[in-house]
Amino acid sequence: MAYDLEEQEQLDEFKAWWNKNGKLVSSIALLVVLAYAGWQGYHYWIQSKATGASNLYQTMLTTEPTKLEEIKTQVNQLKSEYSVTPYAGRAAVFAAKAQYAANDAKGASEQLTWAIAHAKESSVQAIAGLQLAGIHFENKEYAEAKKVLSDIKDPGYAGLKDNMLGDVLLAEGKTQDAKQAFEVALKNLDTQGRLFQLTKQKLESLGS
Repeated sequence: MAYDLEEQEQLDEFKAWWNKNGKLVSSIALLVVLAYAGWQGYHYWIQSKATGASNLYQTMLTTEPTKLEEIKTQVNQLKSEYSVTPYAGRAAVFAAKAQYAANDAKGASEQLTWAIAHAKESSVQAIAGLQLAGIHFENKEYAEAKKVLSDIKDPGYAGLKDNMLGDVLLAEGKTQDAKQAFEVALKNLDTQGRLFQLTKQKLESLGS
């Protein structure tokens, strides 16, 4: 095919530019392809992990609470093989409940501590924190309970957090601080809920 003078000049310019930048362009294109392939592979891996974790978690939920060793095996598998999924944190909270019911408060605390540190959902972290603080409270470990409560950040659990903080402060004999905590709790609790009424009663019992 014959080129006119202008086309030939443009072709020569392109050849010169390609000789200078062709390797860089090819490298960038290769990186883009590899990045896309990696992104696709990663999402496929995550999806397969989520499916496996979901199946195991559902099996765990249907396991009799009395079969504690079986539950421990399931939660350990979820924590070791599926920690990138939300199911591992949920499973740790579920296992903690079963272990606590079996009078294994230490084991329950370990599960809850793991969930606080590794759960992928802030709501699960908050639930684990409230339950762990409750165990500390029952053991009269008030400083530990307050530390756990202070680390709860999910705003959806602010009312529950401050209500429990009020209970801890009251147990410590810090009446005025407890009243303040209950007052803050009432601002974040459902006014139609049972806990709102109980918190209000606790506050009223402390007087003005």
